[in-house]
Amino acid sequence: MNNFINEKLLPPVMKFVNTKAVTAIKNGMLYPIPFIVIGAVFLILGQFPIQGVQDYLNEIGLGPIFMQANNASFGIMALFAVFGIAYSWVRDEGHDAVPAGMLAIVVDIILQPDTVKSVTSIANPERVSTAWQVSGVIDKAWVGGKGMIVAIIVGLLVGWSYSWFMKKGFTIKLPEQVPANVAASFTALIPGAAIVTVATAIYGIFKLGFNTTMVEWIYATIQTPLQHATDGPLGVVVVAFLPVFLWFFGVHGATIVGGIMTPLLLANNADNLALYKAGKLTLDNGAHIVTQAFMDQFITVTGSGMTIGLVIFMLVRAKSVQMKTLGKLEIVPALFNINEPILFGLPLVLNPLLAIPFILTPLVSGFATYAVIAMGIIPPFNAMYVPWTTPAIVSGLIVGGWQGALWQAVMLVMTGFMYYPFARKYDKVLLAEEQGDAQPSAADIEKLEENPAN
Repeated sequence: MNNFINEKLLPPVMKFVNTKAVTAIKNGMLYPIPFIVIGAVFLILGQFPIQGVQDYLNEIGLGPIFMQANNASFGIMALFAVFGIAYSWVRDEGHDAVPAGMLAIVVDIILQPDTVKSVTSIANPERVSTAWQVSGVIDKAWVGGKGMIVAIIVGLLVGWSYSWFMKKGFTIKLPEQVPANVAASFTALIPGAAIVTVATAIYGIFKLGFNTTMVEWIYATIQTPLQHATDGPLGVVVVAFLPVFLWFFGVHGATIVGGIMTPLLLANNADNLALYKAGKLTLDNGAHIVTQAFMDQFITVTGSGMTIGLVIFMLVRAKSVQMKTLGKLEIVPALFNINEPILFGLPLVLNPLLAIPFILTPLVSGFATYAVIAMGIIPPFNAMYVPWTTPAIVSGLIVGGWQGALWQAVMLVMTGFMYYPFARKYDKVLLAEEQGDAQPSAADIEKLEENPAN
């Protein structure tokens, strides 16, 4: 089985995840993260989970001010993503990548509508519905979660096409005496003009031919179905099974799966955030279950495989020196969702005795969490983005209130029961190995010398 997976299954998987496109997405999606975290802090302040505090902040005018910071960071994550993806592609090709990232932002804006309109606004107390339209604006919805798929497509296409121009030498080359920063701006002129022209033509085709824009069309035909696909049992399997399955063979599964799934999970987050702001965060209003918080706080909490139950066993019940020592070393990192010390030190990687709980525990947590949200026992997560190193219970409280914190605690206790019989067996194996490798005492050596036959 091990040979089959290493020789037949993993090579095509690794070939796919190491393609230029997937690498650019994985690396490019790192750029929005700091601003998402910053925006999440202001989101917590602007939409404080305690209603009395929230009402007071709004009353003194601080609530809207905090939300302004959120809207300018978390709210425009697609712009950071499109820059990062194009930049990563061109940088990996060995060219100056900043112009490509800026060009990707320009193309992303070109492909969006330049109007905001409504036909359902309330104009007066008699609830007369009127239609209005504002032109020459950028709708933040399309530079946030709703624009993530377009950001990926634009980032990849701009990165590829810009690199093609660079490789073919279709650039303006100035004499060496010209300052480097000035020369760089002219280098990007020809590829920039060509790419902007193509983007404008695409905008015109969608506008004149279909009376829409590319971003709206992609959102309706591609992104929305993908978000719904992730927001179900299939999504649970992808985020709960694939990372630990890859980790078992020593491949950083969380990075690979996260790089592909993060755009969709963040888009689900953004939809939930809009409902949360409007006070309509329910499944009946279209809230998503499988979001970034679902993965971070209930699938990979305490590390891939949800290994806190194993760590506690190692710390409290283990008899082997290896387990006890690693338990003491791992307990603090585990509180911050880091478990590489036991993944490779115990190890969990390629360890058949611990494979079953390592793979099943996230699946149990994922499907159980999905079920309690679907049945209305706990509410959908409120789209607060919590850094993945945030300790458990605290993170559950932020994303799901007291119900989220309580359920997270239940899932962590579950990990103890899942790992216990397997950890106990492995501890006995290690203990037997340690006792078998123990050095003989002086008395044993003396007896051996007296009776060599023994």
